[in-house]
Amino acid sequence: MENTSYVKTIFASVQWLFFIFANTVVVPVSIGAAFGLDSGEIAAILRNSLIFTGVACVLQGAFGHRFPLMEGHSGLMWGLVLNLSMAASSLGMSLPEIGGGIASGILLAGAATLVFGLLRIVSYIQKIFTPMVMTVYLFLLTFQLILIFFKGMLKVSEDGTLELPVTMFSFAVVILVSLMKIKGNETVGNFSILIGMILGWVIYVILFPSDQGMNSQSSMEFTFFPLGTPNLNYGIIAITFIASVINLSNTIASVQAASKLTGEDATQSRLDRSYLLTGTYSIAAAILGLVPYAPFTSSVGFLESTRIFDRKPFLIGGGLMAILGIIPVLGALLATLPITVGNAVLFVAYLQLFGTSLKSLNGYTFDSKSIFRLAAPVLLGLSIMNLDPVLFTVFPVILQPLLSNGFIMGVLLSIVLETFIRWDERSYEQVSGKKQN
Repeated sequence: MENTSYVKTIFASVQWLFFIFANTVVVPVSIGAAFGLDSGEIAAILRNSLIFTGVACVLQGAFGHRFPLMEGHSGLMWGLVLNLSMAASSLGMSLPEIGGGIASGILLAGAATLVFGLLRIVSYIQKIFTPMVMTVYLFLLTFQLILIFFKGMLKVSEDGTLELPVTMFSFAVVILVSLMKIKGNETVGNFSILIGMILGWVIYVILFPSDQGMNSQSSMEFTFFPLGTPNLNYGIIAITFIASVINLSNTIASVQAASKLTGEDATQSRLDRSYLLTGTYSIAAAILGLVPYAPFTSSVGFLESTRIFDRKPFLIGGGLMAILGIIPVLGALLATLPITVGNAVLFVAYLQLFGTSLKSLNGYTFDSKSIFRLAAPVLLGLSIMNLDPVLFTVFPVILQPLLSNGFIMGVLLSIVLETFIRWDERSYEQVSGKKQN
């Protein structure tokens, strides 16, 4: 692990804080709005999210997998929860009923994850997520996140038209951060994310003073199961549980990728400890109305952008994140960061995740079979991502959220292909570099 100077540690810690915050703040607000919560309830779950995310990062970095990997709201589960909320009317259920079923599914998945960690059976889960499945997972995750952040860069007015000045400014931020990363010296390149966010924030306020940031003022109230009381809606529970199991691949992909970057071994004990914490987080998230947690595979893209692998700035950044939630005025200040600027900077940061996806192909010999194994699930997932969810209304309503999720369907197809088809094992090499016989 590299030693960083005192000043570099300070700036790296602040950079981690901005990265964690930008990846967190939109999630609880969007979930609260989707479930019709009032402003006080939304502010409360946002406050809980800030505190919980900061604490989760510190515990994982210090006692869990012990890598500088953000522990945050899963993008996969975030999309699923939003899809289920939008499908409430077609499913013939109220939003509290949907939310209660989701809470039950998350609680069940959290308990199962705890069992996996306690019984040390993570290795059996890893057999499902083979190297090819993880490659498919990384590609689909890259495409899903890039689409989210690209759309977030665009400023759309209430009448559905594009506000060109703000949108063009977002692209200017992308160009600026990219140039700092490509043309700048090592120091500028390492802190391009932080510089881009702060500089973009300041210039945005000067150019667009009328636009306000997100309001994060909150009370200190705690509400249990704000999205709905747990129930036995088996369809919602099943879909949420399946997605949560697939979400476990976040840990495997993240820890393995971080291990290669930092040169530290991703031991089985690290994975076991990580699952224990993630399972605990999931149960707490269901109770507090938060999206389930997982190590962010996208953190690898951030690490590759900054090239700072020391855990100390990450742990400090996580601690600062928790303080933002504890002291509302600090969270309110950082929440004035324009969403379009945050998305523009994250767009550049996550370009590096595409490189991680390509690197995961090292050792494969490409022939018609190996190409099919990769292309079929990836292209199916991408195709579904670009379809209108309305097209899936012809299927049973309980299956619509699952079938319309390109990420889940792509990964599931890859698991099926790798589990039930005996491929020519000579077409690729193991991660260790040894050919299979």
